[in-house]
Amino acid sequence: MIKVSLFMIKKILGFLDKIAPPQKVYAHCDIPCGIYDPHQAQVAAHTAIRMTKMLVDLDEKDDKKADHQIVRLTKVKEEHAELVKHEVRIIWGDFFKQEHIGKNPGLHDLVFNIMKLASKVKQEINEDAANELLSKVQEFAEIFWRAKGLEPMRIKSGSSTEGEIVSHK
Repeated sequence: MIKVSLFMIKKILGFLDKIAPPQKVYAHCDIPCGIYDPHQAQVAAHTAIRMTKMLVDLDEKDDKKADHQIVRLTKVKEEHAELVKHEVRIIWGDFFKQEHIGKNPGLHDLVFNIMKLASKVKQEINEDAANELLSKVQEFAEIFWRAKGLEPMRIKSGSSTEGEIVSHK
């Protein structure tokens, strides 16, 4: 068995750097796939609305089954509010460039508001906050599609929230 010290590894890597110097690599994200879509954030916001409504309906009941259901619905509501935050952060941080910010000066504030609303949706059983979260995510989706040079349009989501999803023509 060959023992190699950390010092030797550094020497070998230094030698390799001299033979084949490392080059800078530029990418817009960790894995430059170029595939972004705010659809998942919108679906997650719809899910948070649905879970909130179901929690409001259960709040009137007082039995063990309702207690168990409250725990399950709360968990799903919180997971999906966090998913909204995750999806929006990725698009905001990896897709949008300075030129997009110039054309949409309110984008940073919009993302900030989405993050705060998603946290509120996680913390509370608040239908108004859940609906406002979806509205802000839809506004974000419209900005996204315009930044890609596509015309945004709203279509029925097909979900039990009977809301809309922003897509493009």
